[in-house]
Amino acid sequence: MKKIVLAYSGGLDTSIILKWLQENYNAEIIAYTSDIGQKMDKKKIVRNAKNLGVKTIIIENLKNTFVKDYVFPMIRGHAVYEGVYLLGTSIARPLIAKRQIAIAKKFKAFAVSHGATGKGNDQVRFELGYAFFSGKKIKVIAPWRLWKLQSRTDLINYAKKNKIPIPKDKKGAPPYSIDDNIFHTSTEGKILENPKNFAPESIFQRTLSPEKAPNKRTNLKITFKNSDPVAINGKKLSPEKLLEKLNILAGKNGIGRVDLVENRFIGIKSRGVYETPGGTILQVAHRAIESVTLDKKTAHAKERVMSDYAKLIYNGYWYSKKRIKLQKIIDKKRNQVNGEIVMNLYKGNITIVSRRTKNKAYSLKKVSFEENKYFNRAKIEKFINFHSKQLNKS
Repeated sequence: MKKIVLAYSGGLDTSIILKWLQENYNAEIIAYTSDIGQKMDKKKIVRNAKNLGVKTIIIENLKNTFVKDYVFPMIRGHAVYEGVYLLGTSIARPLIAKRQIAIAKKFKAFAVSHGATGKGNDQVRFELGYAFFSGKKIKVIAPWRLWKLQSRTDLINYAKKNKIPIPKDKKGAPPYSIDDNIFHTSTEGKILENPKNFAPESIFQRTLSPEKAPNKRTNLKITFKNSDPVAINGKKLSPEKLLEKLNILAGKNGIGRVDLVENRFIGIKSRGVYETPGGTILQVAHRAIESVTLDKKTAHAKERVMSDYAKLIYNGYWYSKKRIKLQKIIDKKRNQVNGEIVMNLYKGNITIVSRRTKNKAYSLKKVSFEENKYFNRAKIEKFINFHSKQLNKS
């Protein structure tokens, strides 16, 4: 019997997709779930899949791999899309696509399938990942671009017809759509679609509002080794545990909220409310450690590629030659980025209070106002005169 590997969450939408694939392709469905830190009920996933006749159910714990091999490289690149978005959803799709194709090859499946809608970016991200690892050898089935189900009512009626359990909160149109992983939570759709509407406090999953955050500062020290964070307050942690710890510390201090109207890759605008608490701390801390460890030329070379790097990730080009080339520029001197950043967290704000490193890029002798041995006035005057002449050049 033909086989299809479906990216399966166990929820209503992917359960409907699972049944639709069985009906339309007369195929055995392999239900695949990547655990990358999203809220999930493994027993529910297994139960719902079995109720639909699925024999092969795979749930992989990829949290540590996700943080170490995808989130951390992105943090090293200071990737921020359109100046605000820390790419929490974007960076999750390449790993899922990679593992989905690997499982398809293992079980000799003829196709893979996902539940991304026809208007979103995720369909592109999934399918560019599929293309990289399989070429055209494995077929891609995108139900939202193929089926005739056009509305939430159509989905509910299809579920009823096929005896798929419908959670109480899904019987009406959901107030918004949520996607999450260990790095972030995104909330989109419905009440948020009109940019005039305020985002209600009830949508926030992992951050307190700054008003409700403690009136006392939280002191925090992050240790970096080879440009990656390795310890919090002196305690070494795995990438997964380190990010989890930072999520808690940042969340309770009201850090990591973004309300953004972004330009999607496919050409439409959309509004998203994002929470990236631990990631926000890492972005600030990493820039701070690089400020005292990288030389000017290297730091500015990174600055020039950051926007393009972020755009590539947003558009699903994680496995592209161009992104990999930019990553090499970003990581060129990562072995020099070592030290500690001490900061205070307070009511949505992050304040850097100390940068500690043995790296020689920052020289106390050269910057001291008390030491003039390294300061040549004649050279400075020539420097200014030279650049004065550049003002009228095109």
